[in-house]
Amino acid sequence: MVLFGKKEEPEMAEVFSQRRPSNVEAMNQQHRKSVSNRGLTGASALTVKQSILPITLVTILFFLWGFAYGLLDVLNAKFQNALGITAAKSGGLQGAYFGAYLIGPPTYSGWIVRKFGYRWTFISGLCIYGVGALMFWPSAVYRSFGGFCGSLFIVGSGLSTLETSANPFIATCGPPRLSEFRLEISQSFQAIGSVMAPLLASRVFFENTKPTDLSNVQWTYLGIAAFVFLLAVVFFFAPIPEVTDADMALQAEQCAGLTGYVDKPLRKQYKLFFGVVAQFCYVGAQVGVAAQFIKYSVESANISDAAGSDRYAIGQGLFAIGRFAAAGLMMIMKPRWVLLIFMTGVMIFICCSMGVKGEGGVAMLSLVLFFESCVFPTIFTLSIRGLGRHTKRGSSWIVAAISGGALFPSLTGLVADHKGYHIAMCVPLIGFFVAFAFPIYLNTVCAQELDGFRETKIGYHDEDGLAIGDIKHEERRASLVHEEKGVLPTEKELAY
Repeated sequence: MVLFGKKEEPEMAEVFSQRRPSNVEAMNQQHRKSVSNRGLTGASALTVKQSILPITLVTILFFLWGFAYGLLDVLNAKFQNALGITAAKSGGLQGAYFGAYLIGPPTYSGWIVRKFGYRWTFISGLCIYGVGALMFWPSAVYRSFGGFCGSLFIVGSGLSTLETSANPFIATCGPPRLSEFRLEISQSFQAIGSVMAPLLASRVFFENTKPTDLSNVQWTYLGIAAFVFLLAVVFFFAPIPEVTDADMALQAEQCAGLTGYVDKPLRKQYKLFFGVVAQFCYVGAQVGVAAQFIKYSVESANISDAAGSDRYAIGQGLFAIGRFAAAGLMMIMKPRWVLLIFMTGVMIFICCSMGVKGEGGVAMLSLVLFFESCVFPTIFTLSIRGLGRHTKRGSSWIVAAISGGALFPSLTGLVADHKGYHIAMCVPLIGFFVAFAFPIYLNTVCAQELDGFRETKIGYHDEDGLAIGDIKHEERRASLVHEEKGVLPTEKELAY
């Protein structure tokens, strides 16, 4: 159980017995050494201003793996042509990349984030990613499909480690009522990276090259490796506050009056388990659509692979726009409603894409990408709401669910080889259908809990300029109460 992180989680009595640092202390501590996941750091009540810089730095990581993901889909079609492999076999690329997510988050990367904290998990993930990028050089030289799969597995290991830390960090770094909004905005830049990758692939990396030429791949990933290692150095010196499970346990208790929070063992966190299943099926379906988008466009509209790549870039552009649109909607609507609306759109247009031919079919599949936009980050944040001291371990399970991307592309490609790409969209449809049940569950069973976190003012300033939920704010409230009574507060009352 040590490897899976149970012994790194605090007990509630342990949380309440500690001295509570302020959010200013959380920002002043550089935390270049590992931080105990059982200890309070003061980061449970960070304000928007305090969280802007660290969130901006971590958002760069989202752009980075968005670029890698977008490039992967173009490389998939490139390998099919260059190496003469079937659509089902090319799904091995997705299998290698997303298979790493099944192994990393529940084991080594999940353990790193709980044992050493977010900073060192960022650095570890970047270094693993850089090694994987370097491995593309010999793979391209020897034109080895197995080598490419191995390189992608290492890249996936690095990115899964980054996601194990980056997603919960964004969700917890700042006022809890803005959790969904923060992750949606940061993931929007991941979508921008996904847009840029196919454009650069078709216009720069593979322009004026023979269909069987893979030499540009090695230079592309060599540049990525250099940038990634440089970014690891930046994160060593960056002011990254550490948000521990103890901090999240304290924050959950502070919100209990609004949410009805009660500390429970992880085995009874049913919303988390449903979220893991929904995320597994959703990501698998999303990757299945993305992996076959270019070939679907070629079949549907009778266009070239280059033109199909351009259509895919348009679809990814709609995906990025959808994320910004969803983030805007979350400022005026409850995130659980936004998730239900977007998943409904996904279901409608994936069905339409199976029956509509020509450019109309491509348009339907592009609209699927638009409505997919907010699903992953919203499932993530809503699933970890109220986990308290189990937040990091629960987050690693949600990230592990990304491994669904290893299963669905091969199945979709297998159907496409025998029945065509339009009929093959029935495979993602099944995954989307399972994921569609999750927002229905949230809106019927978990509404009070989720809305309570939406209403909390923790991390916002009161009339005296103090952050609500911070120890300084609690001390001020205790002092005012006792001033009215004409007595001094006790040490225990000042602490809590």
